Amino acid sequence: MNECFGKIDVSPAYKVVCDAIERQILSGRLEEGDQLPTETDLASQLGVNRSTVREGLRLLEQRGLLRRGGGRRLHVAVPRHIDMAPGLTKNLLLQKVTLRELWEVLMMLEPPTAAQATRTRSSADLRALEVNLDKTGRAVADGESVVGLDVEFHRLIAEAVDNRVLLLCREPISALIYPSVGPIMKVNPDAAQRLLDAHTWIYEGIRDGEPARAETWMRKHIEDFRRAFDRNQIDMDCPVGQILPEGGAGVSGA
Repeated sequence: MNECFGKIDVSPAYKVVCDAIERQILSGRLEEGDQLPTETDLASQLGVNRSTVREGLRLLEQRGLLRRGGGRRLHVAVPRHIDMAPGLTKNLLLQKVTLRELWEVLMMLEPPTAAQATRTRSSADLRALEVNLDKTGRAVADGESVVGLDVEFHRLIAEAVDNRVLLLCREPISALIYPSVGPIMKVNPDAAQRLLDAHTWIYEGIRDGEPARAETWMRKHIEDFRRAFDRNQIDMDCPVGQILPEGGAGVSGA
């Protein structure tokens, strides 16, 4: 007799519990800050034992959808973009994405982001950028690394746009490509000053409400990255993980 059917893939019970609670969160029936029932109550409602519930809840905590509040009770949480980025960054590394792919996406995102920031930035946003520029200027003068400040500068501009989708999209990319410039700066003495100059001109465009100016200088800034890679004979088609300094992908949380 011909076998027409394959084995049915049955998910583990704890995964079913996790998915059931996750659906309630994603649908909005459970909202941020809501307290979950006790493990005993959940086990009774779902028809499983407490150990199964506990494993399902642990998985939801790992996903950032639950957090422990006062009394150690679990509450619904909404993960921030910066909390979600490390997982996406690791996935990009596992996919062996190249410098060229990351640079191309930066060219699509960063210049129009700078232009939009001229329309949406607040006085607090401008102040944060000013503080960043001041720190960058002192780091350049003292010969210190500006990689973390570079990541922060671009993130501050994205935050000034106040678009959560943009923040989530660009964070893992930023965490990979900006630190990759670090080794180049070590062998190019003028690179840090060029970065500071570009940041200053971008900031002035945002401050003065000039979208074309901010976008133009951001485009020149990102193009300068590409020229730096070429000058230092770095293969744009190599996986970015091969040239990242150790620990470089973690700079996004700066």
